[in-house]
Amino acid sequence: MELQEHTKQLKKYLDVLKDQFENSDPPESKKNKQFFLHVKEKTDPVYRLLEEWEESALAIVKERKVNVHPQQITSTRENMELLLLHSFYVDVKRKRYMELNHSIHFIFDQLLSDLKQV
Repeated sequence: MELQEHTKQLKKYLDVLKDQFENSDPPESKKNKQFFLHVKEKTDPVYRLLEEWEESALAIVKERKVNVHPQQITSTRENMELLLLHSFYVDVKRKRYMELNHSIHFIFDQLLSDLKQV
């Protein structure tokens, strides 16, 4: 199932992003164009995958095949987009970062669990 694969891929990206956040220093300047282009290159595939994931997940939610609400799907996408930037720019406290990370993992895990039963 495509949604299941997308969710697993996004979970892997989430772990990579966490490592990026924990093992990187913030950029010297947030206006550094080269750094911005580097971040854009690294994150574009994730943004595209996230968009496809949201569409697929919302379709499954509308069919009532999973116990996740549409707002949770949308919020998860928004939170993951925040983490994409925070992971490179390291501009939030670790506690806030980890809260976002855990909430995203929770929804991904819930979705995967429900999809196994479909």
